Amino acid sequence: MTTDLKNLAAQPAGRIDARRVDATTEADIARHKAADEADVMLDAAKFARRVRRRLGFSQAEFAERIDVSLDTIRNWEQGKRCPTGAAKALLKVLDKAPEAALAALD
Repeated sequence: MTTDLKNLAAQPAGRIDARRVDATTEADIARHKAADEADVMLDAAKFARRVRRRLGFSQAEFAERIDVSLDTIRNWEQGKRCPTGAAKALLKVLDKAPEAALAALD
């Protein structure tokens, strides 16, 4: 099926409310983006905290085992910073295969 760009009004209505889309301001978009980013940070904080707790480590012990600063662990768990790159990958491995990951870190 192709879309006739000259006759868009003839197309079936989708799930988009065109009036709401047209009424959306840049400020609305920025507010939604900030809310989405806050949700991502909260999810990352919960994940980092869950991994550490499942391993049975205090924040200080966990920081030492994965060779990052205690402040980094606190920032992750408080949602101030988000683990990225290698740290994010390490948390995933610690979550899925904790024994192997911890053995490799020794």
